[in-house]
Amino acid sequence: MSEDEKTPARQIITDYAQAHFRYFRTADGTVYAQRNGHPVARPIRSQGTTGSHRQELMVGLFRDGIGVFNGTAMKEALDLIEALALTEDVQPVHIRVAPGYDGATWLDLGRSDGQSVRIHPTGWDIRTPDPREVCWRRTQLTGELPLPAKDTNGKGIDLLMRLCNFATAETECLAIAWLIGCLGPSVPVPAPFLTGPQGAGKSTGGRMLVRIIEGMTGDLRRAPKDEENLIAAVAAGWVTALDNLSHMTPDLSDAMCCIVTGAENVKRALFTDGDVFRVGYRRPLLLTGIDVGVIRPDLAERLLPLRLERPKVRRTEDELWAEYAEALPVILGSLLDLTVKVRAAEAETPTDLRMADFAHLCAQLDAATGLGALAAYRASLDDLNDDVIEGDLLAQTVLKHAAGIEPGTEQRMTSAEWLHCLTGLYTGEDFRPLPKGWPTTGKVLSDRLKRLQPTLAARGVLVDWGRTNTARYIEIARPSTAPVPPEQEAAF
Repeated sequence: MSEDEKTPARQIITDYAQAHFRYFRTADGTVYAQRNGHPVARPIRSQGTTGSHRQELMVGLFRDGIGVFNGTAMKEALDLIEALALTEDVQPVHIRVAPGYDGATWLDLGRSDGQSVRIHPTGWDIRTPDPREVCWRRTQLTGELPLPAKDTNGKGIDLLMRLCNFATAETECLAIAWLIGCLGPSVPVPAPFLTGPQGAGKSTGGRMLVRIIEGMTGDLRRAPKDEENLIAAVAAGWVTALDNLSHMTPDLSDAMCCIVTGAENVKRALFTDGDVFRVGYRRPLLLTGIDVGVIRPDLAERLLPLRLERPKVRRTEDELWAEYAEALPVILGSLLDLTVKVRAAEAETPTDLRMADFAHLCAQLDAATGLGALAAYRASLDDLNDDVIEGDLLAQTVLKHAAGIEPGTEQRMTSAEWLHCLTGLYTGEDFRPLPKGWPTTGKVLSDRLKRLQPTLAARGVLVDWGRTNTARYIEIARPSTAPVPPEQEAAF
């Protein structure tokens, strides 16, 4: 055969690839490859040395006796495949949890054979999903989960609570509600913040909760130093767990708010002038630490404090984790059983809470089990409001001033007048110095009050903004139906 009659290498690779793989694109234009009949999809542009589509294509060509091809032929073939795939239908890819047909959701077990858990309205089962229903995306953060046990009769939940050191029954039911929320692909859940004295097992408890969803390789991480690295870690996994937080910068606090409720980041694509790529994320987040200092009000509404206590009997790490690994299939099975039961329960959605989806989940858990999760969630938010007030002298000053307002009445002043009034109330007759961070202008005061508005409203003090013909004003009022309790008034 002459050189002109030989089939080009790029054509051989392209024909083989299209015969053995399905190619499609996501909404952001990324092209993925999916082996026929297998639910795991890999981006064709990935240059990773482990698990990339380029690598599996090379291995397939070699094992099937077709040959070994140079990098130029492989690049040309993948360029053509990518161009063809851009004309195909759009399908999303998912990490760990995905929506399915007929109201079902899927949990990726991280297994090489693609077996996953399908949670449907009448139960759950283990099967390999149809690739056109669910496409799993795997990263190095995707650990393998054991096959969950059937017919556990709820004993897995009891095993988990015995292994953890939760201080109260209310804390236990909030932890259970969070785990159920992690199995929902579209339910934003507040971030558990595991607190307690030294030696309470906060890191161990955090690992136990995370590994129910992420497998035994799941672990806690130190908080990244910048938002970009945090977003990269969040986008590559499902549950992100940050360990031993002792301080929370405003930037980190804002980033955590975005992670919990969802956001999108747009960055310039590498080696291009005008191309960009989008990274959307909304993930379950878990935190541990003794104290993180002052908590900002917007983050407080997205936290779920879980307090632990020091265990009375200490155990070795090997003994503890060996028992946990043995119990994990039963724990996961019990969690799936409870998830099905909770999703089938009917309950009204509380309309007064910021995280309404999670509040509804707590109400469903109460309807299914009678645990009292919603009341525990409300109590936890009250505790967090107290933390915000205790760490903010401006909030304390506003509450002290509001205590002198008659219920059912309001006061209106410009921001500059409010600044003068509140500053004078704080400094008092002895003219004590103002603390660091005290507002210096009316605009700064107005911005601070906007952040504190939900916290103050929870204490019966309403802050609102308006305008007259001559100037803008800030209104502080005490509704007659919600007076400020004396125990909530700030003491100076």
